[in-house]
Amino acid sequence: MHGFIACFLLASLLFAAQSHAAESQLGPVVKGFGPVYDVPADSFNLDPGQHYKVVMDIGKGPENPAELNRSIESAARFLNMHARAGIPPQNLDLAIVLHGSGARAALTPEAHAKHFDVPNGSQGLVEALGEAGVAIYICGQTAAYYGYAVSDLLPQITVAASAMTVHVRLQQEGYRAILF
Repeated sequence: MHGFIACFLLASLLFAAQSHAAESQLGPVVKGFGPVYDVPADSFNLDPGQHYKVVMDIGKGPENPAELNRSIESAARFLNMHARAGIPPQNLDLAIVLHGSGARAALTPEAHAKHFDVPNGSQGLVEALGEAGVAIYICGQTAAYYGYAVSDLLPQITVAASAMTVHVRLQQEGYRAILF
């Protein structure tokens, strides 16, 4: 009997803890994407007086090509969380490099349907990031390998000679890479 009561109390405590979990917030930079959580005001953060150049490498897409690419959504999260923490959005230059299966997100609805028979679950996110001023590159080698023509790409996408080329050039221009 004591074991049952102990299990009941433990389950009740876990349920209560979960019901008090923080809720994520969207925006303000990338509307509708990039959920973030508030953290204490004195948390370690970027310096609001500095200008940052960041490049994110996205080489993998979701198993199901109709799903949102959560790795790309991290770019929206990066912009939203820092803006919410007082970093002026104009102090963040962000670029994304798509290659491998991550490049599927670059496709127009028609091209995505042609290649995968499902809608592009990342299209709205790519469009919102483009509206937020994020530079989005696709590896030209990946595009050629998979048979993606320039006309298959969303207007927010810039074709590069390769993903490696983008990283070398942007690092030469002072960008710092986030490689996860």
